[in-house]
Amino acid sequence: MPLAPDGAPDAADVVYDEDSELLDKLATGDEVAFRMLVERHIDRAYAIALRIVGNAADAEDVVQDSMLKIWSHRGRWQHGRAKFSTWLYRVISNRCIDLRRKPRTENVEAVPEVADNQPGAVELIERNELNDMLELAMQRLPEQQRVAVILSYHENMSNGEIAQVMDTTVAAVESLLKRGRQQLRQLLRKHERDIRTAFTDC
Repeated sequence: MPLAPDGAPDAADVVYDEDSELLDKLATGDEVAFRMLVERHIDRAYAIALRIVGNAADAEDVVQDSMLKIWSHRGRWQHGRAKFSTWLYRVISNRCIDLRRKPRTENVEAVPEVADNQPGAVELIERNELNDMLELAMQRLPEQQRVAVILSYHENMSNGEIAQVMDTTVAAVESLLKRGRQQLRQLLRKHERDIRTAFTDC
């Protein structure tokens, strides 16, 4: 096991080892081990789902469905084959993609108003508008590109980790990220042009 500079085991490796032990127990139907795995990973799992689907209620459903799927497929776990987190995030990503492919009604929340006398009000509004523009552009990315971009930029995963989660190659991930960045730039430029046109027509 790799050691940190002070000679202690690396934190990621400790979690991996602990997860592996719990997964061995999970494979035999140990509900306590399953609850411990859920508690350890549920916050990050929810954050990933929320980024992908863009809706809190849907994200909660995705996480719940994903956990149930892992429980129902617990017997397929093979020791040393993959991290639990990789398995979980793959299930979540696939469930999010399935959900987003279903017809749905978009609900875009309005940006909250900021009082004029609030310090930095203009900067805050501009920041909110930029965040909204970026989120809208992210929502319009093709599903595979969106997942890759979120895992890379929001979850700080390496291309190798993303490849494991998405069950693809590193080269494919690099291509998805490159096309995703290009698509985001195009969408953001178009959104800026639409805003300028709207104000010109007023």
